[in-house]
Formats: sequence, structure tokens, C-alpha cells
Amino acid sequence: MKIDMHCHTREGSPDGKVPIEQYIRMLRNQGFGGMLVTDHDSYGGYRYWKKNIKGDKYQDFLVLKGIEYDTLDAGHILVIMPENIKLRLLELRGIPVQMLIPIVHNYGGILGPAHPCGEKFMSFMNAKAYQRNPDILKEFDFMEIFNACEPQEVNDKAKAVAEKYGLPGTGGSDAHKADCIGLAYTEVPDDITCESDLITHIMKGTKMECGGTIYTNTTKEKMGKAKGILSHSFWIYNKVGGWSKAIKRSNKLKKGYVERVEVKESKKEEKDEQTSN
Repeated sequence: MKIDMHCHTREGSPDGKVPIEQYIRMLRNQGFGGMLVTDHDSYGGYRYWKKNIKGDKYQDFLVLKGIEYDTLDAGHILVIMPENIKLRLLELRGIPVQMLIPIVHNYGGILGPAHPCGEKFMSFMNAKAYQRNPDILKEFDFMEIFNACEPQEVNDKAKAVAEKYGLPGTGGSDAHKADCIGLAYTEVPDDITCESDLITHIMKGTKMECGGTIYTNTTKEKMGKAKGILSHSFWIYNKVGGWSKAIKRSNKLKKGYVERVEVKESKKEEKDEQTSN
């Protein structure tokens, strides 16, 4: 089954232009069987799908919950949690990566750098955390090795790093606009029906091919040599955003990270719930 493992929606990302329902239709029309919703520091797109679409339409299309988290010191990190875990802390940007990793792992989740060799401040290999301690790479569970919004040479570097550290590679479009949707894919086993299934396959090292086509209409491509302004603007945006969430983040940490855990004993119970609705 072909899925896109890096997707931004209008409902969940401030820079997302495409509603999740349109996103689903476009991917289905291109032969995709699913998507991992990875909005910026938000589960907004996934929540919208779950509340307004799930069970009524597109039952042949798999929608998985993920997030692209803005760390304090390591750029963007893709996080996938088990379907029964509601880790609201992940919607509060600004946690240092060495704190984020054990939190995610403690609740059965996995994480890996998005576009790891991309722009300064936004990408792990060009961030302070890696420069201070390159061995942090050993603590990740996977790495995005094909991102449609990065040049091929950047993706090649990411693939080489993943191979060096023995990390499974994933691919995603990182689409924010309609003309980028479907440009990247990851081939996953057909038996994946939920986030826990995907986590299990990644953790046991199931071979998953990924690839796609490079998108050349990104904002940074249009800016050319001035794209450094974009990176520094993100640094300011991330710092201010992190500071603004500091009190809420601290309160969540004191509560033990998890605000709510949904317990669903089996997939059968979930199906029964959908039927009753």
C-alpha cells in the first residue's frame, strides 16, 4: 500500500492550503491507499477528519495520526503515537529533543527527523542538538529520506545518514499546496490498519520503499539566495512560539505528559462503535 507520510492540511497547519477531504480525494485519485497527517504542532487536521468524515466516506482510505513537532534545538521531528494515546503536550512547541525522545518512547510512540539535511534551524543535521551530540541520531526510530520539497542532493544526504545509523527510511511530500500532493510515497505492508501497526513495522525494521518526484515550486525555491531570510524568520517564529507556550508546557510536564488516554480493547470494539453511530 502506498501512503504519503508527511502531509499538511488547512485545518491543522497555519500554512496548509488544502482541506483534508480534498487531500484524501487527490491521493486516492493518484492510487494512494492512505496518508499520515503531520500538521505543525497540531492534530487539527486529524481531529477534523475523525469528527466530520471518518466512518461516512473514504472507508477504503487509511488516515493515520501523526504530527510534525517544532523542537527547541533540533528542527522538525515527525512523531507517531499509538492510536489510544492523546499526548496533548505535542501541541505545545518548544521541547528540547533530548526531553522529547524519552517522552514519546515512554508512551509507545516513535519519532524521526523530517527533512534532516534541509534548511538551518528547521532540520536536525543543521541544528544545535546534533552539533552538540551527533549520537542523538541513535535514539531515533526512523528518518525521512525523501521529501518532495527538498533538492535531490539533500535527500541523498539524508539517505546516507539513515543507512549509516541503520534507521528505516520514510518518504513524504511535505505538501502544503495542492500541486505538491502525491509527489512522494512510502510503500507500507497492506496489513497496516492503525498507528500501532505502522509503529510495529518500523520498529521491527520491515523494508519499506519510498521515493517520488521533487517539487520545484516551494517558497524557498522562489526566494533563491534570499532563502536564508526564511530560515532565520522560522528561528524567530519558533523561539517566540516556544516561549509563548512555556507555561502551558510546564503544566503538562508536571501532570505527567498525558492529558487523556483512550482505552480501546480491540479493533472489533472500534468497529462496533462505528456501527452504532
